Amino acid sequence: MLELLPPPPTDPLWDLTYEFGSDDRPERLNLVLGVYRDQTGTTPVMAAVREAEIRLAERSESKEYRGLSGNAAFNRSLLDLVLGAGPGGPGDRAAAVQTVAGSGALRLLADLIWRTRPGTTVWVSDPAYVNHRPILEAAGLKVRPYGWRDAEGGFDTAGVLRELREARRDDVVLLQGCCHNPTGVDPLLEDWEALAESAVRGGWVPFVDLAYHGLGDGLEADLLATRMLAARVPEMLIAVSCSKNFGLYSDRVGCAIVLGATGRAVRHAETALQNAARTLYSMPPEHGAAVVTTILEDEGLRAAWRAELDVMRDRIMANRADLTAHLSALGRTEQARSLARQKGMFSMLPLTPHQMLRLRRQHAIYGTTSGRINIAGIPAHRIPCLARGIAAVLDPADARRSVLPA
Repeated sequence: MLELLPPPPTDPLWDLTYEFGSDDRPERLNLVLGVYRDQTGTTPVMAAVREAEIRLAERSESKEYRGLSGNAAFNRSLLDLVLGAGPGGPGDRAAAVQTVAGSGALRLLADLIWRTRPGTTVWVSDPAYVNHRPILEAAGLKVRPYGWRDAEGGFDTAGVLRELREARRDDVVLLQGCCHNPTGVDPLLEDWEALAESAVRGGWVPFVDLAYHGLGDGLEADLLATRMLAARVPEMLIAVSCSKNFGLYSDRVGCAIVLGATGRAVRHAETALQNAARTLYSMPPEHGAAVVTTILEDEGLRAAWRAELDVMRDRIMANRADLTAHLSALGRTEQARSLARQKGMFSMLPLTPHQMLRLRRQHAIYGTTSGRINIAGIPAHRIPCLARGIAAVLDPADARRSVLPA
């Protein structure tokens, strides 16, 4: 049987990560994977997370099955965090199911779309998070790209709205709620309002991927667009990840949220998500969800977590500003201006795949072939080196002199 399997494609991000691991140059710099690192290059356990884990260990609660929706308190806490607490809000017509991180939420919601309308087209930004298309296509859905950036590297408001006029009623449009991966380019609030009007007028369903809230303009600001959409459209899907803003990467904590026009529709959608989870992994792991719930339900821990999240965001912003300043000092003002407009963990360098290869081979700086680098993973003292490497591969004279090693 296995001999019949054709050679499958490999994952480009992990291929680069493995290549980095075998690189013995001491100056090598890994900016591939989207993980936050502190000044020492470590991905730290947040103090609020550590305290929550201590409290959970001291309670030593049962490890009995939670059920197909996972931790109910976690689901309620995430609904309140994302959509806002209190009666009368969009959370009143929503249901949440705990998932295996954000990728699991994307897949469960993709499965829900397929079960509802197998022929549905999902519109995905170009460029997009590397796993968006594979997840959607694995669920049997059709994928259609729409542009994201204009010629100057900003959000292409007119172009996106023009393309989405072609979206049919009940098509689904995948939007990243903040800190767009891989570009770092987000719509302004007025652009989000125009997108909401387009959804209502055209009848397409917003599918929001929330993976980086708190790391762009601040937690509440980063959730504004999602909450505004939820208040205006009859139906909406939201995939939430706790990997980045709680630092729970390997604990795989996430949530799938559905909003509907009626309670009956939401209940049916929740059951469909539970059934999909049952066939994929039965139920999600408990530990990370219990950590998040402990933090969000305790006023002191929640405040401590918010403060740590602000420190992480400030470091990311400082890294981007420092890189921008060094590029400007090297005469790369156009590239610096483009980077300065971006936000969140990632930035898209204005480099070709060949230039990214040269950056890796000649300067030991690892980013993706598309030009994405993890701004949150740069030690501050390495930023001048990064800027010099970018400037070097942008230099046409340097390119003519360069011979890439095999």
